[in-house]
Amino acid sequence: MTISGNTKVIAIFGDPIKHTLSPAMHNAAFAEVGLDYVYVPFHVKPEELGSAVRGLKALGFAGANITVPHKERVLEFLDEVDPFAGRLGAVNTIVNRDGRLIGYNTDGLGFIKSLKEDAGFDPAKKKAFICGSGGAARAIGFALENAGVRRVYLYDIDEQKRDRLVTDINSASGKVSARPSPLDPDFIRSCDLVVNATPLGMHEGDPLPIPEGSFRVGQVVYDIVYNPPTTKTLILAQAGGAKAVNGLGMLLYQGVIAFEHWIGRTPPADVMRKVLLSRSKTA
Repeated sequence: MTISGNTKVIAIFGDPIKHTLSPAMHNAAFAEVGLDYVYVPFHVKPEELGSAVRGLKALGFAGANITVPHKERVLEFLDEVDPFAGRLGAVNTIVNRDGRLIGYNTDGLGFIKSLKEDAGFDPAKKKAFICGSGGAARAIGFALENAGVRRVYLYDIDEQKRDRLVTDINSASGKVSARPSPLDPDFIRSCDLVVNATPLGMHEGDPLPIPEGSFRVGQVVYDIVYNPPTTKTLILAQAGGAKAVNGLGMLLYQGVIAFEHWIGRTPPADVMRKVLLSRSKTA
């Protein structure tokens, strides 16, 4: 890769950020199609988010991805937000369009695509449980509602935050699509789909987001954590007979959609997937 004064820069902001595989995925895609772009990770603390986002304009960046824990708060620093992202209240992709920062959310569509392609699971008329109520959980909850799920049950240790998400999903759907849930293994085991939408599992020593005994045969358990590729949650899910899927597919497909927003063309998804698999610790 040769970087010059003509090279366009796309960033990813997060805290933490060392684990991200997005730079490898996107830089491989840029190289494959001969684009003079580079994708660079930046460790941005919450208190520095506003300055970092304003810097996208000042430095002429082409855009950015936004990851944990900034997906919700970043909206206040943008010039415009796509209606779907606005309903979610979470943005993971920014496009710098003629000096205006426009926010999108590609997580939800990426999740549904991965659920169907990687797990062979159609959520229509199914019962789902989501642990978490942050930006990723919001995107997943709204996406499941749009995909026709029968009911989404939500748990978060922050009950007020959880209840806001329940209300938002129901308001958007015009029906009772979402309900609060306890963190009860017997109840979780009754669900067809179980999602860990928290970052718990990224680090050694993290507590389990979903308790042991929550998994069964015939169930799909999706952990949005992709590094490490096999979390304690997924190990327990497999032991319980469930189909266990990590977040690598969601990362791939949300990245494909983000690329389309930045560049205006479809990226080489096969190249992106190959890079992600090669960088995964299970490879």
